[in-house]
Amino acid sequence: MKFEIAEESKPQLKLLILATLLSVGIWFASWYFPVARYLVYPLQLFATFVHEGSHVLAALMTGGSVQSLTVSPDTSGAVWSMTNSWLSQMITSSAGYLGTTFFGILLLVWFRYKFSSRNALYLTSGFVGVMTLVFGLLAPMWNFLTTKVGIGSVLFTVISGVLLSGGLFAIGRYAPLKWVNFSIAFLAVQCLLNSFFSLKTLFFISATTDSHSDAMNMAQATGIPAIAWVMLWIVVSIVMISVGLRLYAVSSKSANNDLPFED
Repeated sequence: MKFEIAEESKPQLKLLILATLLSVGIWFASWYFPVARYLVYPLQLFATFVHEGSHVLAALMTGGSVQSLTVSPDTSGAVWSMTNSWLSQMITSSAGYLGTTFFGILLLVWFRYKFSSRNALYLTSGFVGVMTLVFGLLAPMWNFLTTKVGIGSVLFTVISGVLLSGGLFAIGRYAPLKWVNFSIAFLAVQCLLNSFFSLKTLFFISATTDSHSDAMNMAQATGIPAIAWVMLWIVVSIVMISVGLRLYAVSSKSANNDLPFED
């Protein structure tokens, strides 16, 4: 089937390409100039909140409970949860990487169509804020006798979550529209790239070690090797991204025709 990029999507597509090139450029620069890593450090923490928040939502939506959510200075994270079935455990374990991919695609589609970029940042800020307050602070306090979470982990999670949530809200509220639009495109790209590179890292970890991971949780639940689950997640992520880009590029009467750098 012939595929053509819709004319009205080309301005947004240019912005998306710019955000992608900038993200990849910073990533390559970090190989030779470690200081460049600090430029994307807040974005890596943001992607971790999305990853762990996806675990939280999956656990709750499948009837489980969540004892804590923590984010670490090295940008890793953990969610302690209790699931009530084998299926719930599988869905919860799979939700992290796939949820991050889905979140990035959701931002792309939101930006592509007629929805407000400022509202997208407000909602994203609210998501990080709720995850921080409810599951990063209140849940560990409520379950402090059974949760293996240190005070330092809780403090870092709360501080980083509050700063991220406040920063996203401030950009949505006070930044010019062109920078709000760029922020949405940049966050979307960061989520997609983070998911891809994290899965690549997880693939090599699963192939060479028995380290604890989402894939190892799946292996313990099913008996299927962890690396097989990683490969499945990679395939599913590629399919999701392909569908998302297709939705982004197709013509639609309801699409947002505003140029991304117009106020």
